[in-house]
Amino acid sequence: MLTFMYLLKLFDSPFPHPWDANTCVLSLQSDYHFEYTECDALGSRWRVAVPNKADICTDLPDPVKGTQCSFSCSEGEFLNMQLQECQKCAVGTYSLGTGVAFDEWDTLPPGFVNHAVTTSAGDAPADCSNSTWTPKGDYVTSNTDECTATLSYAVSLKKPGTVSFEYFYPDDSIYFEFFIQNDQCQSTDSKSRWMKTSETGILCSFAVEFGLKPGNNVLYWRTTAYTLEGSAVKPVLIKNIAISGVAFTSECFHCKPGTYSAKQGSARCAPCPAETYSNKGASVCRQCEQDTYAEAGSGSCKPRPACTNRDYFYTHTPCDSEGTTQLMYKWIEPKVCSETVEEAVKLPASGEKQTCPPCNPGFFVTNSSACEPCDKGFYSNGKACSKCPVGTEPVVGFEYKWWNTMPSNMKSDISRRDFGNSGQTWEVAGEYVYTTPGDQDTDYLMLTLDVPGYRLPQSMVKDSERSELSRITFVFETTCTADCKFAFLAGFNRWSNDEVEQWKGSNSKQSYSYLIQSNSTISFTWIFQRTEELNTRKYSADAAKIFSIHITNVIGGVASECRRCALSSAEASSACVPCPLGHYMVNGTGVCESCPLNTFIRADQPVGEAACVKCGPNTQRNKAHTACLSDCALDVQTRGGALLHYNFSPLSNVTGFHSSPRFTSKGLRYFHRFNLGLCGTEVRSCGPDGVCLFFFKSGYVCQSTVVPSDIRSQSTVSTQPFVIGDTIIGVTTDTLLNSISSPNWLFPPAPVLPDVIFYYKSSETTQACKQGRSGAIRLRCDPSIYIISHICVLLHSNCSEGTCDGCTFHFLWRSQHACPLCTKNNYREIVSACIQGIQKTTYVWQQPLQCYGGESLPAQTVSACVTLDFWLKFGVSTGTIAAVLLICISCYFWKKTRKLQYKYSKLIISSGNNECELPTADSCAIMEGEDAEDDLLDLTKKSFFTKMRSFSREVSSPFIHADRVIKQLLTVCVLITFRGRQTDLTQFH
Repeated sequence: MLTFMYLLKLFDSPFPHPWDANTCVLSLQSDYHFEYTECDALGSRWRVAVPNKADICTDLPDPVKGTQCSFSCSEGEFLNMQLQECQKCAVGTYSLGTGVAFDEWDTLPPGFVNHAVTTSAGDAPADCSNSTWTPKGDYVTSNTDECTATLSYAVSLKKPGTVSFEYFYPDDSIYFEFFIQNDQCQSTDSKSRWMKTSETGILCSFAVEFGLKPGNNVLYWRTTAYTLEGSAVKPVLIKNIAISGVAFTSECFHCKPGTYSAKQGSARCAPCPAETYSNKGASVCRQCEQDTYAEAGSGSCKPRPACTNRDYFYTHTPCDSEGTTQLMYKWIEPKVCSETVEEAVKLPASGEKQTCPPCNPGFFVTNSSACEPCDKGFYSNGKACSKCPVGTEPVVGFEYKWWNTMPSNMKSDISRRDFGNSGQTWEVAGEYVYTTPGDQDTDYLMLTLDVPGYRLPQSMVKDSERSELSRITFVFETTCTADCKFAFLAGFNRWSNDEVEQWKGSNSKQSYSYLIQSNSTISFTWIFQRTEELNTRKYSADAAKIFSIHITNVIGGVASECRRCALSSAEASSACVPCPLGHYMVNGTGVCESCPLNTFIRADQPVGEAACVKCGPNTQRNKAHTACLSDCALDVQTRGGALLHYNFSPLSNVTGFHSSPRFTSKGLRYFHRFNLGLCGTEVRSCGPDGVCLFFFKSGYVCQSTVVPSDIRSQSTVSTQPFVIGDTIIGVTTDTLLNSISSPNWLFPPAPVLPDVIFYYKSSETTQACKQGRSGAIRLRCDPSIYIISHICVLLHSNCSEGTCDGCTFHFLWRSQHACPLCTKNNYREIVSACIQGIQKTTYVWQQPLQCYGGESLPAQTVSACVTLDFWLKFGVSTGTIAAVLLICISCYFWKKTRKLQYKYSKLIISSGNNECELPTADSCAIMEGEDAEDDLLDLTKKSFFTKMRSFSREVSSPFIHADRVIKQLLTVCVLITFRGRQTDLTQFH
């Protein structure tokens, strides 16, 4: 209606029309542009001309009928509003068709809005007018002060679409969230709006994608910083924002510098290869001139500097069969220096042979000069392996002091500010490993060492409270001419760890030790950065060297020496010698016995049969015989005798969820975040923020207390994680397992199938939980819930936040993946009527449906059949034939009966003339030559109805009449024979 009124007003406007002689000069096409009106109820719209300036001449083109609202253009096309047709983009431009992209941030693109507010709780709020997102060319950066900065963009979608972007989130002092608000003011769920972060400041970019619904959508990127005194906060970076789902784009976008599109109808621009460059809107990339260079995706070329000693590095080849290695020199890739410039250095000659360094302690030299680890119970000094003597035990760990090849559990890589990472940054050099000259001085050069875990020597287990779990010691030095940084980090993996120590500038050769107090510390990272000064490459010679690394008590480590057993185990001189996997040592004998099937060895009691612990229901021990695992599969026998098969593999991934918000006495809002790993063979545990990380047990539950990013406290915002369960006890439908209870009264009643319960236990004890914490996760079948992370924290009237006593936590997980696998018993067949000789069989699920996956419904089957009309015709025909046959048989026997009656009458008559003579032998049979019409002799004397009744009786029992006639004939013959005795024939009869 509004569109119609608008058109009427436009047509009835008092302004003159273009064809009026008294009008002003017709507007140029550059003075206006076309837009579409809003769609009406029929999906129609009008194209109208809109002036670009307010004081433009009003002689605009008349409105015309527009395209249908469902109209859209494909990738590489734009809508020509003049022709209302889609056309291909020209070379040097691109189009997403039904989307828009923002990859240039010289200024804030049109449509983006900046907004900043204070989060201070004091009386004097801070000035946040300048605390906004700032364009920086290829990306936009967030604020770094104690203000909440929001970057928003509104878009109207005609069909379902997506939004994707890349971001760099280096500092956990900033809370970064992204959420979407639709036209009904509904925002993204809070548990999915928080972005991932790297707590160590290591550069790592992420690409994410979110779904958008048709209609108006407002996108929000929000950051809030919590700065501590004397600390600098690193901003959040965002780039390459792309939105799809709009109906069309009315123009194509020019390729940004460093990219090109060589053909019409391009959906995106390709980056220029190295040694080439391009300007904005380029269709080809130009080759750099001599003595200049360009990196991939560059918009210009740079002069090549003269090669120096900082532009190459050296490394060693692996040892050959002769025990020698070659010294190799290599240019830094990509090579940017010039060897032809005056005063440029040349690459030294490679191939100089050197004697290979010895193997590291715990390894031995093979026939091929390679280094292999010694077997368990053996030790070595790097040459040959020897067995530990009786009464001693190997000192297990990792000790690296010779660097011919990079150890298999160490990895080297690079992270950059421009969201990239590549290249080998640490190289072996015989006596040390060092950082090679880099492409950019701001690169983070990382060396990561992963270990599987720690275990005290068996002789020290009983005295574990006074024994250190493990210790790492390394020797290093740094040589710097700028403000370089060298940091050592320890944590769960290289992307989630804490900085232990940092050194700045040059440092002489020195040793550093770090005591490992938790078995969860399984990753160590060394990071070297030459400078934070951007766009420089003059400190390539600055380097860090690591000479040796030594870690003690490592699971799966090697031994460099053996030591005497502790006095506490002196009862048996060989009691400290480890047994094979799955074996325990008999007390006082030194003999190893095998544990029963499906049991694992307790680390706290390796001696005696009590060391063998049976795995819980539906769990299996791991290969190392150190824990029990669940393979996510389960078979349950119901009371009715049916066997249900479960597969929880879709639920085995890391799952996190939030509880309802809570408030402190001062009104500060916070919530509990839970993370869990249900099952599977991967090994996981909980990090310092409650996030799942790799560990050596399967199945875990952990909790953390988090303050939201939009609330600022006067104290430091942090999380308080703790482990609820790091060991899976068993999987069963019973509500009690190993003193862990999951009573039914805490949960809503299960509709049909019993709940499957996963039980977890933590070995960490507290003053409140002297037996450790535990958790029970109920999996309930609900085919209507397809969201994997749909988990409910128990909120009973007597229990808050999932626990009633603070030690045992209860969760309810509803999902279609918690249903048993479908079988033939879950569907039935429906057979249709026989129509034109065809009968269809359709299979449908039994309702209510209580299964998911497994066997799918069989396809509909079609078979031939016989209709009811055929059987009716067949029955009538058969009945008619049977009736005719019965009549014929009745007539036949009736005729036979009449002939016998006739003979009987004739015999009576003939016996009256000769009373003393018997008839001849053939008197009782039909004589030859007798005619059948003699049968009518007796019938002619009776009435018609009498004849019919007689006929009916005779037909109904012809055989009985025949038998009776024969008996009468015999009687008559007897009477005639004795007639001379004056016997009354009539009385006798």
